[in-house]
Amino acid sequence: MPALLQGAFDSSPGDALPQRILLVENSRTFTTMLKEAIEQRLELPVSVATSLAEAGRLLDEEDGWFLVLTGLVLADGDRDQVVEYFLSRGLRTVVVSGVYDEDLRKRVLQQQIIDYVLKNTPGSVDYLVWLVQRLERNRRIAALVVDDSMSARMYAASLLRMYGHDVYEAADGAEGLKAIEAHPAIRLAVVDQEMPGMEGVEFTRRLRTLRSRDKVAVIGISGNTDQTLIPRFLKNGANDFLRKPFSREEFFCRVSQNVDQLELIGTLQDLATRDFLTGLPNRRSFLEQSQRQLPALQHSGEKVAVAMIDIDHFKHINDTYGHEAGDDALRAVAATVADHARDQDLTARFGGEEFCLLVPGLEEDEALGYFELLRQRIASLQVHLGPTILRMTVSIGVCCLTPQRDSLHLLISEADRQLYLAKAGGRNRVSSSNSATPARVAEAVP
Repeated sequence: MPALLQGAFDSSPGDALPQRILLVENSRTFTTMLKEAIEQRLELPVSVATSLAEAGRLLDEEDGWFLVLTGLVLADGDRDQVVEYFLSRGLRTVVVSGVYDEDLRKRVLQQQIIDYVLKNTPGSVDYLVWLVQRLERNRRIAALVVDDSMSARMYAASLLRMYGHDVYEAADGAEGLKAIEAHPAIRLAVVDQEMPGMEGVEFTRRLRTLRSRDKVAVIGISGNTDQTLIPRFLKNGANDFLRKPFSREEFFCRVSQNVDQLELIGTLQDLATRDFLTGLPNRRSFLEQSQRQLPALQHSGEKVAVAMIDIDHFKHINDTYGHEAGDDALRAVAATVADHARDQDLTARFGGEEFCLLVPGLEEDEALGYFELLRQRIASLQVHLGPTILRMTVSIGVCCLTPQRDSLHLLISEADRQLYLAKAGGRNRVSSSNSATPARVAEAVP
């Protein structure tokens, strides 16, 4: 399979991503407005220069430059020199112009700049903020180009790489499917129709058996004028279609629109399945995932431990320190639960100050040790509330069984009963349905 092409715009996934933005413009009003918008909305650092010389000093003095937004009217450089200066330094560049000139726009876009934006149009600041955010996020989204034509494949890949994506290339559908399976970070596929062995429509159909629409966006491309091709692509799972030859601006708009939609779907899914305060899965998500996982565990005969966790004296925390402190306490416990959980474990905020875990593959003694260690980790937390340090404890009820048909309700109910016994027994302890006596520790301090 073709290796990831390297170029001036590439960055290693293992490296810290550059964050600094250079804004080169001689209009103080515009630069102030744009700088504040980017820093406030995106929390990315912006430095301002009014000349090429000043820009060069900033670039030499600081590392970690991610993007240049530059005007074309500078005292020490003409239009072509300005663009060439930043591209020669391997910097992603967006041109921000005050005058619409179609010939100039076409000439500038023939170079390796990302976009040409008019700064004096309504919404230009909002568009530039969106553009910066899109380019910054693209660096975490890999793309795949599947095309048997090397020149066409390299062209599309170079554009995607310019937009910040890590890019994988495949010369045919079989290689493309292998890439999808091997690289979970691929969220976008640009697929040509006319390929030997497997046409683009068939590749898209097979890809959809591996990744759903909300995981990978597919853009079909073709120079074929067959009017049935677009609906065939879309009906077989493509998100969009581009007819060759396409302009760079249209390609960028289509790619960005589809990636935006993927992120929007992800946000909506998070809102539906995650607890907003703690970031843990919510009760509904936990129950759905558990119901899917239990049949396989039942078939393998593995034991499953389900635990209910409750923060001791949580009302006292809210009444004494306020609800904001209570939120801090919940977030601290949730972070500890998430950090303690293994990859195969399921976690959730069940509601209020209660959390739930489903932990497969541990025998009774191992499960008790697992939850006792979690109890100790939470007891050692220190939540800073200004000059005050908040400490807290939790009570944990555990049910450890080999799952049977429709046993999730039984597991949760028994864990909840054991939680009640842990509370009644003095709090700050682990109580198990299969243990002779619950683990006993020192009394919690409210």
